[in-house]
Amino acid sequence: MKRLLCCAGVLLLLLPAGCRRSQSDNVAATVNNRPITYAELEKNFQTQITTPQEGSSEDQIMIQKLELLRTLIDNEIMLQRAEKLGLMAPDSEVEAKFNEFRAPYTKEEFERQLRNRKMTVDDLKLQLRRDLSIQKLFNREVTSRIPLPSDADVTNFYNANKASFNLAEPQVHIAQIVVTPQPDSNVRNLKNDKARNPDEAKRKILNIQARLQTGEDFAMLAQNYSEDPNTAQNGGDLGFVPESAFAKASPELRRLVMSLKPGEISPILPAPDGFRIFKIISKEPSGQRELTDPRVQQTIRETLQNRKDQLLKAAFYEVARNDAKVVNYLARKIVEKSGEAAK
Repeated sequence: MKRLLCCAGVLLLLLPAGCRRSQSDNVAATVNNRPITYAELEKNFQTQITTPQEGSSEDQIMIQKLELLRTLIDNEIMLQRAEKLGLMAPDSEVEAKFNEFRAPYTKEEFERQLRNRKMTVDDLKLQLRRDLSIQKLFNREVTSRIPLPSDADVTNFYNANKASFNLAEPQVHIAQIVVTPQPDSNVRNLKNDKARNPDEAKRKILNIQARLQTGEDFAMLAQNYSEDPNTAQNGGDLGFVPESAFAKASPELRRLVMSLKPGEISPILPAPDGFRIFKIISKEPSGQRELTDPRVQQTIRETLQNRKDQLLKAAFYEVARNDAKVVNYLARKIVEKSGEAAK
């Protein structure tokens, strides 16, 4: 037996390199030895990426696939952590979220939504299970561990930012999600997700709107997908905007913002640089807001908690990546192909 095992080992060493790497023929990457196949990558590419515009090169398409694969790898890392901790969403939660997602639409509208996203009902339920499970992971490993800001923290923040609570005119506390048709290297959303052309931007903003309609958190979606480099990491928070600033905007936008109530979300708004969705957080009259105002204290506590939440989530992603064993076969093939072409 020992002799047979020894011979088998020698045979493996003598096999051509291409045979030893046969796994990569249908596997785009592995995360802790669990495969992400090229079929999965292609299906997600067709679901999330529109047909490339005429003139798109093979290199441009491959860059898109590499970025998408990085997102799939990150999601798989998080999903495996959720599995290990027993945090996978049960069927009952998936069905409840699925029904929420379907509720705003007629049967025909819902089927059209799925067709537009090139998804089946099973595809959607699988995505919902993954999203819910990862959210449960974040709630347990990040959000639940953030201590509530102390009264001293609130007071110190107020004293350091007192001028910002003195409103010279009525102001609107507003947040936004931005999607643009041109990828910006400065954008650092958590999913590293960027639209690359007008059709892709439209599909992406419609997907975000559908998720908002099912009750998903605005700030979390902004952190994951917004393409504004200045506000994505802050959950899309634009802070307090004076009403006079909206005078420079279109009459339609001004009327819309003025008509929305705190907590309400706007429809999709076309913009010169793509699309926006706004959320009205609060509306404040002019004058100095004192620390004794419960709204001031609530705003400060939410700001402090959001900052800590964003910091810990970003760090959690990095630690999880460091702990995972990832092999990106697609990236390896591209590098090897480039080396062969240079010879």
